[in-house]
Amino acid sequence: MKRFYCLILLFLAAQPGFSGTITGTVKAKGRPEIEQDGGGKYASRKFKFAEKVDYDAMRDFVVYIDQPPAEKVVPPSKPIEIVTQKDATFSPHVLPVLIGTTVRWPNQDDIAHNAFSISDAKQFDLGLYKKGEQAPPQTFDKSGRVDVFCSIHKDMHCILLVLQNPHFAVTDHKNRYSITNVPAGTYRVKAWHERLPSVTTNVVVPAEGEVKVDFLLGFSEAK
Repeated sequence: MKRFYCLILLFLAAQPGFSGTITGTVKAKGRPEIEQDGGGKYASRKFKFAEKVDYDAMRDFVVYIDQPPAEKVVPPSKPIEIVTQKDATFSPHVLPVLIGTTVRWPNQDDIAHNAFSISDAKQFDLGLYKKGEQAPPQTFDKSGRVDVFCSIHKDMHCILLVLQNPHFAVTDHKNRYSITNVPAGTYRVKAWHERLPSVTTNVVVPAEGEVKVDFLLGFSEAK
């Protein structure tokens, strides 16, 4: 009886009028500085190359439902060739994917590249390969953060965020996000950035329409 009732709820959630949208913005805030300009020392020869983080310019926030799905989720059946190597850069820099997704790293440069990871969620090494050569695809069957580097180019770095369900979104150029077709209910929603503490909040998604949730990620003042 319980299984039948759950199936009925899932059926209703999939119908028009039984799912909503989570939308909003994500912003970043740095730790308040005791000395606004380090007492003028940033102009010195010693620290003039110590570039500060521009929190207002931060992008690549990811907002997602941080809990297992209510039903079995089927990942895409074909490899997703969207992490390209172009101009000695991985693009996109941050890529959220559903657990079970297969990803390729095509090389579009005229020099050799590599992609490898020693992350707990996935370890692999594609070796060196040139433009037009096929590196083996990788399937991500464990949730978590996967940092990927090139073994010969120190600034090449991208992050795969392997998630448990398909309800996620990356912010746009104005740091706006929208997660559509979310079955009505209460969820734990997380906003993430690679160099900031994440923020999690409970969100009630309506059976129709949208709920607006804005996030502010940053550091509290040091004690």
